[in-house]
Amino acid sequence: MELQFDNHDERIRYYELMLERDLENLPHFPLPDGYRYVFFRPGDRDWWIDIEKSAKEFASCEQGMKSWNRYYGGREDELTGRMVFVEDADGRKAATATAFYDIRGIDKSGDGWLHWVAVRREYQGRGLAKPLISYVLRLMQSLGYTHAKIPTQTTTWLACKIYLDLGFRPIPENVVNSREGWRIVKALTDHEALAEFDAAAADEIIAG
Repeated sequence: MELQFDNHDERIRYYELMLERDLENLPHFPLPDGYRYVFFRPGDRDWWIDIEKSAKEFASCEQGMKSWNRYYGGREDELTGRMVFVEDADGRKAATATAFYDIRGIDKSGDGWLHWVAVRREYQGRGLAKPLISYVLRLMQSLGYTHAKIPTQTTTWLACKIYLDLGFRPIPENVVNSREGWRIVKALTDHEALAEFDAAAADEIIAG
């Protein structure tokens, strides 16, 4: 398409999206040289908020704090074996993702949920996302999960493409409820996994 969109673009009409995949035959992508994985340690909350804010998940640190408290408040002890960061050679945290579960308790399947995948803005395009996600999926598998889900949205359409590349597919119920959202992702990515969808037109993509 002629329109150009940022990888997190609020101009795109918003739809909630949900993907899933079995935790078998997981892909493996090595980290680029100079990076390493580290687990959450007490005091890392502000790193997490800073990464998510840089990736435009939050407009402010206050929003980040609210999300932290909602998702992880009182659960910090669990994060030492579930929340992963990518660090550079200087010890700066560049990206994060968490092997978690549905904190609302609505999903009774016992599936793992991939939470809050983000790469700091200035580190995007360096090949960190796929290695991080594949690592966290293996972590999820080691925690005993056999199936994974990930919630996302049309405004982060490029993340959707990465999840599709990694073998995630739209959850059937979400296809029904957010079909127009998947048509937007089809238009922006032309991903082969979305062959069943017709691409949205430009006026269907831009939020009114």
